[in-house]
Order: sequence, then C-alpha cells, then structure tokens
Amino acid sequence: MKPRSIRLFIKPYCGWCEEVQDWFAERGIAHETLDVTRNAAARAEMWELTGQSRAPSLDVDGEILADFGADELEAWWRERGFEPRA
Repeated sequence: MKPRSIRLFIKPYCGWCEEVQDWFAERGIAHETLDVTRNAAARAEMWELTGQSRAPSLDVDGEILADFGADELEAWWRERGFEPRA
C-alpha cells in the first residue's frame, strides 16, 4: 500500500530528525517536511496530533508516530504494510 500523505515534523539540528530524513531519502519516499521551530502552525498541529513537543513526529495518512528514530520507523512502516517506496 502506498501512503497518500506523508508529513514529517522536525527541528533543525535534531539528530533523530536527520536520521529519519535520510531513511526517507534512501528509499525514495517523497514527504512534506515541516520545521516546527519556524512554523508556529506546524508546531501547534504537531502538539495537537501527538500531545508532545518532541521531534521527529510523523503523520502518514492520519497514522501518527511521535518521538522516534529510524529503527522504530522501519518497524512501524512495515507493520502498516506501507510499500518501501512512495
């Protein structure tokens, strides 16, 4: 199954955020990146979706994963049956 919408909420200089962006790039997965330090609306939305202010946070077709690294993302991605390439 291919996700329709992939939105990644990040903070600059966040090692986990960079790791996750690399994970997407290595797999050719297109996604929208939202910097929550520069975008107050994105920060508020991340808080509303996750109940926290930690990054990275991910919204894939309404499925939420918050405060994670690439290892957790890999398992989460597979559990949902998403194809490795979008």
